[in-house]
Amino acid sequence: MPIDFYYVPGSSPCRAVLLAAKAIGVDLNLKLTDLMKGEHLTPEFIKINPQHTVPTIDDNGFSLWESRAIMTYLQNQYGKNDSLYPKDPKKRGLVDQRLYFDLGTLYARASDYYYPVIFSGASYDPAKLEKISEAFKLLETFLDNSDYVAGDNLTLADLALVATVSTIEVLGYDLSPYKNVTKWYGNIKATAPGYEEANGKNVLIFKQLVDHLSKK
Repeated sequence: MPIDFYYVPGSSPCRAVLLAAKAIGVDLNLKLTDLMKGEHLTPEFIKINPQHTVPTIDDNGFSLWESRAIMTYLQNQYGKNDSLYPKDPKKRGLVDQRLYFDLGTLYARASDYYYPVIFSGASYDPAKLEKISEAFKLLETFLDNSDYVAGDNLTLADLALVATVSTIEVLGYDLSPYKNVTKWYGNIKATAPGYEEANGKNVLIFKQLVDHLSKK
């Protein structure tokens, strides 16, 4: 049976899971979850995920949330080989480190800078913008000797990070100073399985939401 996937198309974490599913070859039963209507707060949804967040999966009774946990679960459970998430402890450790960098540094700093402005009408904080630049400088160094962020081939870390980077880009951040990142970004867009369907068109949905909110 297909895996139920509760999601919002514009969400960066949701797009990361969609990218992972495409790369792994897993079918997801897409369940659009309208947060504005409180569909994540229904008793039925809270029974699946008491944190009532998206993305969430229900794999025939096994529920899981947090995008990077979902990505690694899908690979561990359904992956045909281990190239996306190596079993070798050192190689896996590197992928995990990049996933945590995405979660705790790049995505966190971008959210901290942009989301209070977009969703709460706050003013931009230059100090928070500098934190994003610091994160991109680190990502640039990760790509000094490799075309991918965690080794010599596409991994789940690339898919998580490209969802974040594409979000930051559509919000107007200039990637051009980061030559390695720009090259990597183009490469992932061109080669990640199902990129346009999973991320390309959906990040534009996020941009449309941001543009709509900014006109209010």
